[in-house]
Amino acid sequence: MSKNLVIVESPAKAKTIEKFLGKDFTVKSCFGHIRDLSKGDEAIDIANNFKPHYEVSEDKKGIVAELKKLSKDAELVWLASDEDREGEAISWHLSEVLNLDDKKTRRIVFHEITKPAILKAIDNPRGIDKNLVDAQQARRVLDRLVGFELSPVLWRKVKANLSAGRVQSVAVKLIVEREREINTFNYHSAFRVIARFNVAGKAMEAELGKRYEKEADALAFLEKCKGATFTIQNLEVKPSEKSPAPPFTTSTLQQEASRKLGYGVSTTMSIAQKLYEHGLITYMRTDSVNLSELAIGAAKDYISTNFGTQYSRPTRYTTKNDSAQEAHEAIRPTYFENVEIDGTNQEKRLYDLIYKRAIASQMAKAQIEKTVATISISGAPELLMATGEVLKFDGFLKVYLESTDDDQDEESSKMLPPLKVGENLNLVQVQATEKFTRPSARYTEASLVKRMEELGIGRPSTYAPTISTIQKRGYVVKEDREGKERNFVQLTLEKNDIGREVRIEKYASEKSKLFPSDIGMLVTDFLSKHFEQIMDFGFTASVEEEFDKIARGQLVWNKMIEKFYGPFHTIVTNTSANAERQNAERLLGIDPESGKNVYAKIGRYGPYAQIGENSDDENAKPRYANLRSGQLIETISLPEAIDLFKLPRVVGEFEEKDIKASIGRFGPYLVHNSKFISIPKTDDVFAVDLARAIELIEAKRISDANKLVKIFAEDEEVKILNGRWGPYIVKGKDNYRIPKGQKADDLSFEAVMQIIQAEAKNSKSTASKTPAKKVAAKKTASKKTASKKTAAKKKAK
Repeated sequence: MSKNLVIVESPAKAKTIEKFLGKDFTVKSCFGHIRDLSKGDEAIDIANNFKPHYEVSEDKKGIVAELKKLSKDAELVWLASDEDREGEAISWHLSEVLNLDDKKTRRIVFHEITKPAILKAIDNPRGIDKNLVDAQQARRVLDRLVGFELSPVLWRKVKANLSAGRVQSVAVKLIVEREREINTFNYHSAFRVIARFNVAGKAMEAELGKRYEKEADALAFLEKCKGATFTIQNLEVKPSEKSPAPPFTTSTLQQEASRKLGYGVSTTMSIAQKLYEHGLITYMRTDSVNLSELAIGAAKDYISTNFGTQYSRPTRYTTKNDSAQEAHEAIRPTYFENVEIDGTNQEKRLYDLIYKRAIASQMAKAQIEKTVATISISGAPELLMATGEVLKFDGFLKVYLESTDDDQDEESSKMLPPLKVGENLNLVQVQATEKFTRPSARYTEASLVKRMEELGIGRPSTYAPTISTIQKRGYVVKEDREGKERNFVQLTLEKNDIGREVRIEKYASEKSKLFPSDIGMLVTDFLSKHFEQIMDFGFTASVEEEFDKIARGQLVWNKMIEKFYGPFHTIVTNTSANAERQNAERLLGIDPESGKNVYAKIGRYGPYAQIGENSDDENAKPRYANLRSGQLIETISLPEAIDLFKLPRVVGEFEEKDIKASIGRFGPYLVHNSKFISIPKTDDVFAVDLARAIELIEAKRISDANKLVKIFAEDEEVKILNGRWGPYIVKGKDNYRIPKGQKADDLSFEAVMQIIQAEAKNSKSTASKTPAKKVAAKKTASKKTASKKTAAKKKAK
């Protein structure tokens, strides 16, 4: 048995570290947190200073048993979980559950998984930092209290099975507020004037310094340009420089990976985790832009050798926000000589991004020469301006340029042809184009992270989980949406003749943007009305600051919880007793055909339109239609709602059977010969014609034929189908896995039935072990809904 047991969170991390340590070390993984707050009412003892009750999860009991045995036999146990608060908490829970002796336990931390870093950590162990543990514990307890007490209020006052969270609710609020800002935005237009010249065979553009609100004013300016002489009045050359961005923090990595690679924040963090565990990058949860002296020196050597000393500019970046957690480094490659890595395409692309950003941060500024040409117009006081840039020294731009979230149309900087003051220019055309103002852009996952960081909401470890949670719970959807069309006017002066053209442009198209759902807006309104402090951005940020103080040992964790909980619990009690039920119902108007009221409402399966009143009379039952994707209760119009009742519609006839188009719980679909065919998002359910419908039906038939592997005459309900993960067995509505080593084509009916019976037996055996838990869960749920009983017990889930 090894003298030393090293415990880390993941098998990949264990495998990498094991390569650096000798035969006297055994490295094992605990697979993340081994225990969490219990799921019963006894999880937090509010009356006893908010004492938490932890339990080892069922799936970790075997791991704990193995680690207990190994730790008992080892001379020293090294707790090597990550260096942040979550990692410190994992080490503490391991110490508690394994009953580790302080004398034979060492806590080691490192920012990168390299041999020098691991050996240095072994030489410099420390004890568990209880302040960091308390900060993590405070967050966990507070978030459980908020969720436990708020969620039942939502069940009673809004809709069943809803949940609320301290950070997730304010994140949804940001998205809801942005959506409403966009929906109420008043578009204004003005005419932008661009003149185009031919200068010694080279094209040059110049812009008028103002825009015209009225078409008549733009036309009047073009009239003044007829036959005018355009002269270079002034040339101004200014040197300028562009500085590199600092190396990545968690949030800037998430933002840039979204802009440049199209990765969601969870995808980015998952890939970064793998890169870290394989020893390729430093720790990926950090809000520091600092680089170690060793890293700065290594970057200097690499840049000087590969680009020249003129490209090297060693720079020490400092973190601006006071809340930066612990003394982390920025995210960087562990070795700058590793320009490329082995791995998946995603891993290679993210590593390349991290590498280039880090190396560019240590390179010289780019030197730029900016030229501004002022152009006068004979017979008119207005001036045109032409700007251009010349890159005199590329510096860091040789490697990397940071992207932005600005999706406005930006004119790329162009080089100007050689110009002289007093030179007359050859006009090609002057164009005045109607341009419309734009509202603020909807959030992407990355821009939401940026805004949360600006407001101090959350920390590097919480951004990705928060954004994933609000989508999983249906409060927010991430999707593409088609834009709308509008007309714009373009006036063109060419060869002393002015033409007017009305053109069409598409606007408001969205790609991978975050939209609030109706239920997300409803919950936000309810919480904002009754829990103003919880939904306040400043308050949420102040709670994060208090967690930081706990981590620094400046605040006692349960005192912080006590200060929050008293007023919060009072508001929960009052709201639960006195608040009216939040209703999303909206009267849209009168249906011209029936004369009945038309409503937009929210129900069990989402938002819908209703014609008529609720009634027990079978002859007076209202009609219902689901709202389409992108439609909201608070913005849908009466005509749009009435259009929904045109469904189901008969598209046409195929093979002597009607094809009908409609919208259901899972989106638009066709029905033909009792078979359902999904209509893709790219098709409009109201516009699908017979030819397109037949195309979709035949495509579905081909897909189904390819899906069917085998059928059995003995029982029509039993089939073998091809699925995403390979062949599987179907009997009625139940699916069964085919055991490894068995080929689907070779299975007889008897063999298939044996597989079904064996799996059914295993399922029954598993189920027989858990009925007590299910009963307990039901009791817990009933306790949650009884607020008086909960308050009296002073216990929290």
